[in-house]
Amino acid sequence: MRSNLTDEPTELTRDDAHPSTRPILARQRQAFILERVREQGGVRVADLTRELGVSDMTVRRDLELLHDRGLLEKVHGGAASIEGSSKFEPGFTIKSSMMEREKICIAEAAATLVGPGTAIAISAGTTTFALARRLVDVPGLTVVTNSVPVADVLYKDGRADQTVILSGGVRTPSDALVGPFAVEVIRSLHVDTVFMGVHGMDPRSGLTTPNILEAETDRALLEAGRRLVLLADHTKWGVIGISSIGRLEEVDVVVSDSGLDSAAIDALASSVPHVIIVDIHTGERRMIDDASSSGHQAPGHPESRE
Repeated sequence: MRSNLTDEPTELTRDDAHPSTRPILARQRQAFILERVREQGGVRVADLTRELGVSDMTVRRDLELLHDRGLLEKVHGGAASIEGSSKFEPGFTIKSSMMEREKICIAEAAATLVGPGTAIAISAGTTTFALARRLVDVPGLTVVTNSVPVADVLYKDGRADQTVILSGGVRTPSDALVGPFAVEVIRSLHVDTVFMGVHGMDPRSGLTTPNILEAETDRALLEAGRRLVLLADHTKWGVIGISSIGRLEEVDVVVSDSGLDSAAIDALASSVPHVIIVDIHTGERRMIDDASSSGHQAPGHPESRE
């Protein structure tokens, strides 16, 4: 298989203005640039020149090559992620600043589904991180997670009688731990409820992510629980990542926000037993059961499907 990066193993670059900088292979530079774009959503030529210790011309040549191969988009003074791509995955910090009010409302609603003394799993993501912050005072809670930020907030701020199990694995731009080791750990455990965030949800493609390894880890989480609660703001509807996690029909509860249009709500309700819609202005929660679109006040603990 041909690499997405340039095949120039003998090319070494050392900028004259940086005589102490160790020479870097072209493919190493390009891998570094792609990682920066994934983590930050974009990069500037001036920053890359300084960080890599190479010339402005060298950086621009690398950006041109990566742009031509569809791996990023050149913009004035730098490059940005291709947001329409099924492989696009912004970093944790960037995602945390998106739809903040929606995530808070969704997290507060989801927190009401967690009872004392239960065992739950929380997937990686910024909405699930917002949920974790609201669980620090739940007595006797056991949490399995593949998220570094989730484990960190519960370890630092959680109660002494809480148990946190971090899966281990390879870290992704979204601060998820993935790969064979993470999957093996998760598959050995069983929990009452899995709280999952996703890159996208779609009536045909189901739950998806731009990270293939993360999809495998999320599938293991899905299979580890008796009940699956999906946390997804309205912008996730209709978004399709490159790799599938599961079908909408495998979800027991969806918690979303009032930005979701009526057609999307009806489509979700036809596949998912319980849909909770939170009004981001008032905080009011509406439960929609099965194919009913009339809704009623959300109860504390919708039952899982057996």
